Amino acid sequence: MGINVNEKERYFSITTRNTEYQLKADRFGVLKHLWYGGKTGCDMEYLLEYPDVGFSGAIYEADNDRTYSLDTMPLEYPCGGVGDFRISAIEVTHADGSTALDLRYKGYCVKDGKYDIPGLPAVHAEKTKAQTFEITLCDTATDTEVILRYGVLEELDIITRSAEIRNNGDSPIFLKKAASFSLDVPYGNWEWIHFQGRHTLERLPERAPLIHGIQESSNIRGASSHQQNPSFIICSPDCGERYGKCYGAFLVYSGSFQTQIELDQLNQTRAVMGINPRLFGWKLNVGESFHTPEAVMTYSGSGFSKLSHNFHKVIRENICRGKYKLAERPVLINNWEATYFDFDANKIQTIAENAAALGADMLVLDDGWFGKRDSDCSGLGDWFVNEKKLPGGLGTLVEKVKALGMKFGLWFEPEMVSEDSELYRVHPDWAIKIPDRKPTRGRYQLVLDMSRKDVRDYLYDSIAAILKSAEISYIKWDANRSICDWYSGELSAERQDELPHRYILGLYELFERLNTDFPNVLFEGCSGGGGRFDAGMLYYCPQIWCSDDTDAFERAKIQYGTSFIYPISTIGSHVSVVPNHQTGRITPIETRAVTAMAGSFGYELDLGTLSDEEKNAVSEQIKRFKKYDPLIHGGRYYRLSNPTTENIALWEYASEDMSEVLIHGMVFRTEPNMKCIAIKAVLDPECKYKISGSTEVYTGAALMNGGILLPKTWGDYCPIEIHLIKQNIE
Repeated sequence: MGINVNEKERYFSITTRNTEYQLKADRFGVLKHLWYGGKTGCDMEYLLEYPDVGFSGAIYEADNDRTYSLDTMPLEYPCGGVGDFRISAIEVTHADGSTALDLRYKGYCVKDGKYDIPGLPAVHAEKTKAQTFEITLCDTATDTEVILRYGVLEELDIITRSAEIRNNGDSPIFLKKAASFSLDVPYGNWEWIHFQGRHTLERLPERAPLIHGIQESSNIRGASSHQQNPSFIICSPDCGERYGKCYGAFLVYSGSFQTQIELDQLNQTRAVMGINPRLFGWKLNVGESFHTPEAVMTYSGSGFSKLSHNFHKVIRENICRGKYKLAERPVLINNWEATYFDFDANKIQTIAENAAALGADMLVLDDGWFGKRDSDCSGLGDWFVNEKKLPGGLGTLVEKVKALGMKFGLWFEPEMVSEDSELYRVHPDWAIKIPDRKPTRGRYQLVLDMSRKDVRDYLYDSIAAILKSAEISYIKWDANRSICDWYSGELSAERQDELPHRYILGLYELFERLNTDFPNVLFEGCSGGGGRFDAGMLYYCPQIWCSDDTDAFERAKIQYGTSFIYPISTIGSHVSVVPNHQTGRITPIETRAVTAMAGSFGYELDLGTLSDEEKNAVSEQIKRFKKYDPLIHGGRYYRLSNPTTENIALWEYASEDMSEVLIHGMVFRTEPNMKCIAIKAVLDPECKYKISGSTEVYTGAALMNGGILLPKTWGDYCPIEIHLIKQNIE
């Protein structure tokens, strides 16, 4: 396993535990992609035989060999302007205005350990558990170089991708597109899955057959967005949870992205993913380099579950960082839906007392604690305590909360600014807006220019001062609007296209400073809920608020889609009040709890308004979650139903050795004379299991093939919890 090189043939093979990835520089130096899939032990170039396809021209060196065309063969990093008329991975404009780039093989390098990317988040690994493969390509007419980097995590079946574009010439070039990832699949019949949605209904899987032409999942909102997610899956038509072939990839990036998938004239599939070129341009001066964000890919020959397990493990262990990446997360109470902006110190203290009595670990004070902030129309940017609401500042309140045995957390929205704020009155130039045009408002707020060092320094100093003023253990980092009106007074006219990417680089730099200087603070990402749920944010925030929709019925669908790529430990999820504040739906408190347990777990309601019966239920739920936490956050996650099409939402957590299994979920609607439902769990077929609350023992094979009978339900949105323990029976 690892990186295998045949220098004479210029053939390269990357093998992991279950997969193989092949590429080759041919006689003309064109870097071809040969294979990605199950192990073959064979050079797969023999599959690449092509006819003379009319209007698909040949490179000059091929002379009259009309079967040799860049427009038909699978390429590793396709370029624009040189005869490949399919989607490209890179496009440039040279000093003379020409736009062709013809990249040919120059050399390779193999290194121990995993590469880093300057200024960008990336997969990290111990030196002995990863390798880096570099292959250098050079333009035939200029001194433009592209270094393709592959990170190989053999045991995880993970390969990462990033590109460095270098200008070694004597004049500037302008990048118009610089993708992170390109994959040609010249064989097979495929469908694709992307994850679409909107605010309060994010990451719903949408599956469709490929059609000839280009399919696209993208956004230009300045963040990865509620509407589309920077991830996709290509799968065989018969692919299911535990059978079929599938490829998956996600981008370690939090800005605007583009995924394009093309089915070409010869029924070959090409997928390209990276920064969205509609919001990108980059002037690359002589001697400078540009680094693309990282893409992470995997292949499964046994269905979606294996693909998800590969992604879950690499995100949990090799993207998330710090003391909380694998640690038990605190069960928290957030005051937002209990109070919104209408609170004072006494009200918050009462919420904390009620939560502490029921076993919660942390109080989080949400929006409204700073500046002049009694609605969402003012105060953003003024990161100092509103002492009318909190006399004596945060320190007094924090000490009272600590005396209850709880930790304290705080909400921030650092990237935004209100026009009605002290900050904006002093620094209106710090907001992103176009001169002589009225800015577009979102949630009645503007966006700070995170590409500016003075803005980042102000935010760091303000946040650091708050963190030093009291013992704060958690920050919820929100961002509540999409970005438009792109313009920075710090950039020249020819570099304004750089602002969207520079914004993300600035955001990452600020996060890195805060992570470094406050390593004991748990950061939770948020953007109106799930508007920036991506692996780039998870590098700095090991959990992200999954959605502003806390309705258990809707959350079951949202969390289902999220789970294809992202592990349960990264999902922020709470029990909220009923009728739900987003839908008006009423669901049982136990149903809300088992749904929220598929995440960080907490409560977002006024616990003091609950009945004694409900309070007892909350206390028991917290105890149960803490008991199951290692299994929920550290085990394998299986989707047992599709809640977007079925009358049931069920999922499973299983320990690595299958000795313990927990099934959670709900039945949406109970019907009269309803036949019992048998759900097929994933177990060890060779072992025997006992279901909690029962004296019967069943073989794993029986429960996998025949199924587990669910308890009869009463009412709608009925909760399901089944706990199985492997039995030591001779």
